[in-house]
Amino acid sequence: MGLAEIVTRIRAAEAGAGRAEGSVTLIAVSKVQPLDRVVTVLEEGHRVFGENYVQEAAAKWPSLRERFAGVELHMIGPLQTNKAKAAVELFDAIHTVDRPSLAQKLARLAEARGECPELFIQVNTGEEPQKAGILPADTDAFVADCRGLGLPIRGLMCIPPEAEDPGPHFAMLARMAERNGLTGLSMGMSADFETAIAHGATHVRVGSAIFGARDYSA
Repeated sequence: MGLAEIVTRIRAAEAGAGRAEGSVTLIAVSKVQPLDRVVTVLEEGHRVFGENYVQEAAAKWPSLRERFAGVELHMIGPLQTNKAKAAVELFDAIHTVDRPSLAQKLARLAEARGECPELFIQVNTGEEPQKAGILPADTDAFVADCRGLGLPIRGLMCIPPEAEDPGPHFAMLARMAERNGLTGLSMGMSADFETAIAHGATHVRVGSAIFGARDYSA
């Protein structure tokens, strides 16, 4: 499909939802993608990328940032507490703040560094036991706790259950964000980003539709 087609579809979805052009940030998910594919997208002018693994991002992006100015890197995978220090040094935003222990660790790191990446709280909208995230009933209190720690909470993130219509999950996340005075909504992936944009997404995470299918055996 490619970058240009995805951008065209995002702009059409923005217009269809009555939203300003450019109000949605496309995060190109480059995890487990060959370097040449990532370089191709960089050469096309895109600068916002998402990675799931701290170790992979640390191996890939410092040299790419030397070659390409203005790269913005987003952590979109589960973050282990013991990798938090490396993450805050590498990423411009972390979308997976999903438990009190991680929030507390990030707060300590932010205080020591004097700065912190933008943060999104991951909400488990489907209440799936195998999936990370704050439960919907606990989200308001967790937002308040994070703010009490001085963390820069930009918004909320979710990954709806695969077998369900994502629309109600996106609508739920938007209501929770509005209720808590948060403007960021990280929601929507390759299969459903247009639905997410209709529900107010500010960040959509698209990987294989831009780069092609991942080969996990490589």
